[in-house]
Amino acid sequence: MKKIVVLMAFVMSLFTVSAFADQGAKQTVPSVSKGYVKKDKAYWTRVWYKNNGYKKRNGRWVKAGVKSRSKRSTRKRISKNSYRPSRSSGIVARVDLSKQRMYVYDRGVLRHTWKVSTGRKGYGTPTGTWKIHRMHKEYYSKKYDNAPMPYAMFYYRGFAIHGTGSISRLGRPASHGCVRLHPKNAAKLFSMVRRKGGTVKVTW
Repeated sequence: MKKIVVLMAFVMSLFTVSAFADQGAKQTVPSVSKGYVKKDKAYWTRVWYKNNGYKKRNGRWVKAGVKSRSKRSTRKRISKNSYRPSRSSGIVARVDLSKQRMYVYDRGVLRHTWKVSTGRKGYGTPTGTWKIHRMHKEYYSKKYDNAPMPYAMFYYRGFAIHGTGSISRLGRPASHGCVRLHPKNAAKLFSMVRRKGGTVKVTW
């Protein structure tokens, strides 16, 4: 009788251990492998960039070895000079009517800032961009009492950049429409344009 009871207890213990083993196995098997990577469009995009030598920098893919420009430095360059002609433009004389100033650029680099006098009330100076097409070291106005216009550089019809004797009026509108400069500055611009060609850009 005792042998039968011991045998039954032994069999029951085997069933119990097997049940616990199955339950533990079910708990330890993960539902998703830890090394699983979802291979969607974003995944293959990353693979392509990495295989072609790109690195992610500031949230953007950049070619290895290329320095990225910071937004802050770009803002500084733009705010410092809102107009910047290309290096192939030669000499560019930009006239700001609101400030009565001329900004002279040589191959895209600002070289001079000079006071000017543009057209006073009733004698406007047209805005636009033109090439200087005619130049005279000595010239006299055919329209306004043979007035002297030294270092005249004509850019649009009868409008020209030239030197003036009314130096005290520079910095405010005073002309009949032309752009007046100090004679020394007019001579300097004349020499630059004669060697490299010139463009006039008049804006507000």
